[in-house]
Amino acid sequence: MKNHIIMRRVILFTLCFLFVANLFSKNKLKPIASIPFEMVGSYVVVTVKVNESSALNLILDSGIRNTIITELDPGDKLSLNFSDVKDLMGLGGDDHLEAYTSSYNTLKAGKLKLENKTVYVLHNDVFNLSKHTGTKINGLIGIDFFQGHTVEIDYSSRRIRFYNSDSFIAPKGYGMLPVFIELQKMFVELSVLKSDSTRKQARMLIDTGAELNAWFQTFTKESVQAPPKWVQGTIGEGLNGIITGKYGHIPQICFGEFCLKDPIVSFPDSTTIKGIITNSKRDGTIGSQILSRFNMFIDYENMKFYFKPNSNFTKRYSYNVAGIEVMQLTTAFTLIEVFEVWANSPAEKAGVKRDDQLLEVNGIKTFLMTIGDIRKIFETPSRRPLVLLLKRGDTEITVKIDMRDKI
Repeated sequence: MKNHIIMRRVILFTLCFLFVANLFSKNKLKPIASIPFEMVGSYVVVTVKVNESSALNLILDSGIRNTIITELDPGDKLSLNFSDVKDLMGLGGDDHLEAYTSSYNTLKAGKLKLENKTVYVLHNDVFNLSKHTGTKINGLIGIDFFQGHTVEIDYSSRRIRFYNSDSFIAPKGYGMLPVFIELQKMFVELSVLKSDSTRKQARMLIDTGAELNAWFQTFTKESVQAPPKWVQGTIGEGLNGIITGKYGHIPQICFGEFCLKDPIVSFPDSTTIKGIITNSKRDGTIGSQILSRFNMFIDYENMKFYFKPNSNFTKRYSYNVAGIEVMQLTTAFTLIEVFEVWANSPAEKAGVKRDDQLLEVNGIKTFLMTIGDIRKIFETPSRRPLVLLLKRGDTEITVKIDMRDKI
């Protein structure tokens, strides 16, 4: 009798376990597709085929609408039918950027196929993405990537997963903000504590392709203004040229209840952003360096943005203390050249010049380092000067750069 009761309990427990397991499996998120990505700096780089092309490395860039091919190596295979030539407009000081237009293409990422997509091919490669990152990059993939599915960007496991938007339910622990669509691009409203201790709801573009924390326009009195302590420098490069402006700390940026303290943000010069801000409610952009501090779901169809802090959430904020912009002339090995020196920066004051070849950083040969390693050193404040060995023409020059934090 006792054994019979025990057996009934075992059966009952098993049935309950199977019921709970079945219920859990029904509620568990099941992706339609899942693809890995590579982190290059704070860029998300995915492998994509365009029609029957070879595999292309594209930066995921939610700040643009369509796929843009910026450069192709001799070994890359890509065949497109072009319909016309278009001027692409974006941030920067120049007037336009000419690109060939190809319609009705299929983008393939893993098992996922995105049909009827427009692809642009630049007439001239102005980005030099491979040289700037030290990694082979063929271009950018934009909003096309997010339309039609709920897209998860999991920075912790470095995977992108696609879900059916009709049945998607966000996991517990994620905050949510509504998404505003303007010219197909995605905006969210974030709470920003300004340097004057007032708070503002700022409408910010979600831009995974902007390798910065955030930037704010300063045209109106209600704008987030630059703090009293700042440095002038290069913020980045838009579709239409170099973007310059100020860097400084602001007290807080909040995604719902998750607040980032004292982030370093930038304030572009008005001439470099006036074309994109005119007739827009946009206050600025949230870039990849802040976005990568969260794991997220972007539900373009239902206009919702879900987010949860990951292990990057509290890492140190940085900026280019030295004021040197460098590029890697070939992806085969590290051959570093200076392509810009910020005006009035510690590097300019130390005598660094454009086109100098960088041989050593603090006594370490640059061919033993990655371009990412070198940039981290330029972004790390120190009481000790940064010692660089440069080659200018046939002459080797040693310079010492003041690396004390200026903001």
